[in-house]
Amino acid sequence: MTATLFTVTFAVAAPFWALMILLPRWSWTARIIASPLIVLPVVVIYAVLVLPAFGEVLPAVASPTLDGVRDLLGTADGAAAGWAHMVAFDLFVGRWAWLDSRERGVPALVMGPVLVLTILLGPLGLAAYLAVRPRWRRPVTDPPRLG
Repeated sequence: MTATLFTVTFAVAAPFWALMILLPRWSWTARIIASPLIVLPVVVIYAVLVLPAFGEVLPAVASPTLDGVRDLLGTADGAAAGWAHMVAFDLFVGRWAWLDSRERGVPALVMGPVLVLTILLGPLGLAAYLAVRPRWRRPVTDPPRLG
């Protein structure tokens, strides 16, 4: 079951990445990606992997040591859970960057590589977006008039 969950983890996230990268201007992309629930399938996989081993996982993460984390991730269940953890957070970060980039008017040709980097090397993708983000300012809206 662990190998199947490992394989399914990215498969359930991939369609959302494809929408953001390949169809960024499609109206349905914005509607779908607007929901933070897009990460829910991966979160469920993570829960299925972690909750049965909660007694072993909690001590390893509550008071982490290099050896303890290595031992936890060095099992098939631990590696699959670690993978689900990364995929869930990378998707959430990619979603945030994509939504923020739409508000700022960051071109899709800039965001495509940033999102691919986020898929492959999550924190470096976030760093890349944070580096390009200041180039495009969020539009200033006039304050509402009273009376």
